[in-house]
Amino acid sequence: MNKKLTYALLVVIALLVVGAGYLFFSLTQQKQANKEMQELAELDKKEMENEYEQFARQYSEMKTQINNDSIVAQLTQEQMKTQQLLEELKRVKSSDAREIARLKKELATMRAVLRSYVMQIDSLNRINENLTAENTRMKGQYAEATRQIEGLSSEKASLSEKVAIAAQLDATGINMTPFKKGGKKLKRMKDCKSFRVDFTVAKNVTASNGMRTFYVRVTKPNGEAIEDGASFTYENRTLRSTMSKQVEYTGEALSLSLYYNNANQAYEAGTYVVSIFADGHMIGSRRITFEK
Repeated sequence: MNKKLTYALLVVIALLVVGAGYLFFSLTQQKQANKEMQELAELDKKEMENEYEQFARQYSEMKTQINNDSIVAQLTQEQMKTQQLLEELKRVKSSDAREIARLKKELATMRAVLRSYVMQIDSLNRINENLTAENTRMKGQYAEATRQIEGLSSEKASLSEKVAIAAQLDATGINMTPFKKGGKKLKRMKDCKSFRVDFTVAKNVTASNGMRTFYVRVTKPNGEAIEDGASFTYENRTLRSTMSKQVEYTGEALSLSLYYNNANQAYEAGTYVVSIFADGHMIGSRRITFEK
């Protein structure tokens, strides 16, 4: 009787040890996954802070390069708004997805506003060049016109930097659609066998035309990224994409759909993070939650 009782106790102890080991292993994996997601969120937040700071500096520089009180007042107002949003971003935690998404949307709006001022000042600079040439030909007959446009002169290097910021692409309308075997759409992830990511690259007339590679990186709820695609560089790091596509960009709005199919990939319910990268920048990101 004592031997049976001793044997039973040993079995129970062994099961408890195995269970504790499994629990420790699971907690360690989850902690690592959370750490990686937090690092990516911190990188995203840091890049947003850098962009806001760049925008504030650009507004300050542009005010010194133009002699138009109305435009200077508008630039001052936009600069103050940029600095206010930067302070809000510095106070918010990288884990506050809703607030980060709001500030990222504001960032896209600020980029579009800055782009419009860059184009306006560029146009004024071209007018200035024409008037200066005409002034040279007419031997000083337009001295008064020259004094009025002196504030419009700008160095090409500085303007090129502003154009580069304005030329950064934006990915909007990001969506992820799961499919079961046979290609039927799903709302739940239980029977998912493949998925499609759709997004639109917004119109940008200041961006250079030509072939571009767009990288899609999907992170599962457990923090594990699906890394079956090509590698790319982001924030001085080499990351692996889920999938990528090379297309010709002409400056007009461009809608793209990328399909992923891997029968060995396991999916689960929860929140997936879909991020779009191009030209070394994260041009869009969205969190999408699926049920079981």
